[in-house]
Amino acid sequence: MAPSAIDPVSSSVTAPSPNTPRILIPEKLSPEGLALLSSSGFHLDIPPPTKVTASLLSAGAKLKVVARAGVGVDNIDVKAATEQGIIVVNSPSGNILAAAEHTIALLMATARNVPRGDQTLKQAKWERGKLVGVEVGGKTLGVVGLGKVGLKVARVASQGLGMQVVGLDPYASADVAKGAGVTLVGSLDELLPQVDFLTVHTPLLASTLNLLGEEQFKKMKSTARVLNVARGGVYNEEALLKALDEGWIAGAGIDVFTQEPPKEGSVPLKLAQHPKVVSTPHLGASTVEAQENVSIDVCKQVVEILKGGLPTAAVNAPLILPEEYRRLQPFVKLVEKIGSLYTQHYATTTTSLSNSHRFELTYHGDLASVSNTRPLFAALVKGLVSSISDAGGRDVNIVNATIIAKDRGIAIDEKHVSSSSPSSSSSTYASAVTLRSITTDGDNSQGREQIIEGYVSGNAVFISKLDKFAANFQPEGTLLILHNYDEPGKIGNVGMVLGRHGINITFMQVAGLNQEARRAVVDGPVDTENGLKEALMILGVGGEVTSELLEELGKAEGILDVSVVRL
Repeated sequence: MAPSAIDPVSSSVTAPSPNTPRILIPEKLSPEGLALLSSSGFHLDIPPPTKVTASLLSAGAKLKVVARAGVGVDNIDVKAATEQGIIVVNSPSGNILAAAEHTIALLMATARNVPRGDQTLKQAKWERGKLVGVEVGGKTLGVVGLGKVGLKVARVASQGLGMQVVGLDPYASADVAKGAGVTLVGSLDELLPQVDFLTVHTPLLASTLNLLGEEQFKKMKSTARVLNVARGGVYNEEALLKALDEGWIAGAGIDVFTQEPPKEGSVPLKLAQHPKVVSTPHLGASTVEAQENVSIDVCKQVVEILKGGLPTAAVNAPLILPEEYRRLQPFVKLVEKIGSLYTQHYATTTTSLSNSHRFELTYHGDLASVSNTRPLFAALVKGLVSSISDAGGRDVNIVNATIIAKDRGIAIDEKHVSSSSPSSSSSTYASAVTLRSITTDGDNSQGREQIIEGYVSGNAVFISKLDKFAANFQPEGTLLILHNYDEPGKIGNVGMVLGRHGINITFMQVAGLNQEARRAVVDGPVDTENGLKEALMILGVGGEVTSELLEELGKAEGILDVSVVRL
């Protein structure tokens, strides 16, 4: 028998009607959110907190949606939910203002020694002369990561505090940055020497883990102060501790740590207790308003889904109702993988993702007859921004994909081609997808073109073409893509380099030139021999891919360039 539930309004035990939709609430919600659900005619079950595991999801034969009142979904088995066609929603925007305001609060607190002033006065000490601070007006704030929180901080600093703001985000729209009062710079090395305050607002990825270490802190002014209300780990905590002890920088305001709560004797605790640090226990989203915002947001989404509508923040897929999702699920996955592959491979090896990009997304074969391609459009946007956005692309769905693309300066045209030309690899498959990107260079109206093609076989997705190279691999896990001349001994040499760095190879494929590219080389004017040897070595790897490994591979003879892709 199903358990009875506690009515959140009357606190009495009520028995549900057999036909009344039931909502399980295993975490704290604001009273406003609970009232919204109960007033919508749903029955509420409120057990103790729990994790939403694969077995729990399997037990819910009628389960339609899992909602998280916040951003993180670590307590939900999203993969299992996706496999069962269950929509997982969160509230990625409800705490933007709270996080931005807390950043500004730490900025002011570090500048004016507010915590130490409060602490010493409560100890009956009058240490006014020891607590002389600095003004922030007219000073330079550096912002790394111009997502929603980073832009909000930039606007408040420039427009409210009169600060000069410089920003670093290779994927930011120049127009959006300019509107927030941000001057974009091209590298961390360019940004660090000029800032008086630095705040980082990036997702925690392999590329942003330990983004700032000893080398970076040494490049900063000795009067500079750093802030972190984003993710523990973007600053190397040992290096930050040393920078404070050695006087490389003047102070820090830290809200997030690699270990929460920090353990006795740990580096995070030493950092939190350092006299030059203003530390708070992960309070970035801890405001009454933010908690209400996320509660009401996810409750509205649950109500909308249960009434047959569309939510605004689907975590496990660009939003699509379950029956539609089951039909298009493999292609949604394929298009998202293609988008992510593009950004990590091409936007790092050739050019950044910016306003100069135009994309053409073509649906071939049976897929061309699908009329509602909004999930596929959203999947592409999600893939393109997933590796470079604060939310890892989790905030992209069919409701807001067009807006996010516009904000990022991404232009996408969709084409439907029911039959493929004989020269196209997509003609081999019943349904296939082609992404073509044209990047304009100054006055060059033709621009530079990159192509990725893929197809679905069963529920598995494959990449069949990368530019002029014919491939056939599954875009999963960590991949190393080496553009090289295919010569005897090349694979062995690469294998030895990987072995020295403790990297295991899970699969390997050499993608040679396709027929059209081979004809172009043969008919070309020069270097036919080397041109015909051009290939991609695609390696699935296990282990930590470091910058030192990539540098060593890039210096190897016959290697033209190297990229690492995490899918």
